Amino acid sequence: MENFSNQKSCCPKSDSRREGKGVLAGILYGLAPHTFCILFIVFTVLGLTTVTTLLKPLLLNPYFFYLLIVLSLIFATISATIYLKRNGILSFSGIKRKWKYLLILYGTTIFVNLLLFMVIFPIATNLNSGSGLKTAIMTAFSGKSQLLNSQSSITLEVAIPCPGHAPLITEELKKIGGVENVSFRFPNEFDVSYNPTKTSKEEILSLSVFNTYKATVIDEITDQKNNSRSQNNTKQPLNDIGGNAAGCGGGCGGCGCGCGCGRR
Repeated sequence: MENFSNQKSCCPKSDSRREGKGVLAGILYGLAPHTFCILFIVFTVLGLTTVTTLLKPLLLNPYFFYLLIVLSLIFATISATIYLKRNGILSFSGIKRKWKYLLILYGTTIFVNLLLFMVIFPIATNLNSGSGLKTAIMTAFSGKSQLLNSQSSITLEVAIPCPGHAPLITEELKKIGGVENVSFRFPNEFDVSYNPTKTSKEEILSLSVFNTYKATVIDEITDQKNNSRSQNNTKQPLNDIGGNAAGCGGGCGGCGCGCGCGRR
């Protein structure tokens, strides 16, 4: 009786160990396919441009992250198959018997993928812009533009397939001289502040990355001082023309000459 009770008490511990292994395996298979993306973010933060340049072609593939999700599920399936075969229950009945373990394995794998896409990558993108953790989180999920009224800024809606491509877009924007700040907002909006004396909206939109992922301006703020100067420069020739016309009219009225201005 004593031996029987001891054996019976071991079963829950054994099941909990299997469930723990299922969670760990799910985390591993969820993270493993995204190694290149994680490295891209890390190397970008460290300023290792040579390495990020090598990884850039992967992120320029619109289907890259979808392939990573499929790959993580394939890894999980291989792991589940090995597990069932090792226990001699590689069959439909074996799957029914170990459904909890399999559910934990696949559920954890999918959860890790969603966590990376929906939370980690958006926050990491803003951390890369020099923001603190709290600011990076608030900016990524604020749902409203972070444009500054004191400078020229635009909000771009970029047709990236998922937030996993956000670090690439931000990195490309920051390469433009005159771009002062870039912040990302879930799911696909980028607030770009720039110095209008060094770059322009047209130059920003001409980035080659936007040939793959189309960018649309959905909000814009223009530097008021710069804008007023442009308006004054535009109006100046009109004032000159008006002044000349007035002078001509006055002269014609006085001399009665036929200068072609319509007055006699």
